[in-house]
Amino acid sequence: MGVRVGIVMGSDSDWPVMREAQKICQQFEIECEARVLSAHRTPEATAEWAGGASERGVEVLIAGAGGAAHLPGVVAASTLLPVIGVPIANGPLQGFDSLLAIVQMPKGIPVATVGVGRADNAGLLAMHILAVSDSTVRERLASYRKEFQKKVAAADERVRTGQV
Repeated sequence: MGVRVGIVMGSDSDWPVMREAQKICQQFEIECEARVLSAHRTPEATAEWAGGASERGVEVLIAGAGGAAHLPGVVAASTLLPVIGVPIANGPLQGFDSLLAIVQMPKGIPVATVGVGRADNAGLLAMHILAVSDSTVRERLASYRKEFQKKVAAADERVRTGQV
């Protein structure tokens, strides 16, 4: 079916965080692409990548950014696809500045935002978006949730029986 999720970050130092979104895509058997592009250092390439994503078959974009966190907004301004922002912890505010920058996008250019460093949740949110029109992804999400329910039930049993 081709690449359906695009993952972008401003630096390869963000990859340890953003790799978690890729892992979710792989777990759900959804092909993704990952790039390092910069809102400030390569603005034309960033806009070109985001603007051409739909033509490449991409349906959802995930953008990770630290500090001023402009990348998710630049990506969102360059496409009509849904964009999920991942604040990356760095600097003295440990990602809180990035979270606020991504959450506070101006009217007309929305970016969905997950918690600081939660690229795994960004990947899952991308799966939820794909599941709207893809029953296979929807079934995989249901199975994923059931596995979490089993883990919680097992933890509850260990606590209730004093096995912790």
